[in-house]
Amino acid sequence: MNVFNYITIGSVILMTLLILVQTRGASLGAGLGSSGEVNTTRRGTDKTIFQFTIITAIIFCMSLVLGVIQK
Repeated sequence: MNVFNYITIGSVILMTLLILVQTRGASLGAGLGSSGEVNTTRRGTDKTIFQFTIITAIIFCMSLVLGVIQK
């Protein structure tokens, strides 16, 4: 296994955890996607986690592409 495989595995695990942390509201329905309120502005920790998720997704995609190119 090369270094890109390790980066891909690490980024997919981290991205999965970050996505699971992002819930809207405190009810069970909000965690499953049926939130009753419309909240489109991300603030504070929610915004930071969202931005870190985007960065992790970019790292994941780049590691896949670079891993294929290296072969």
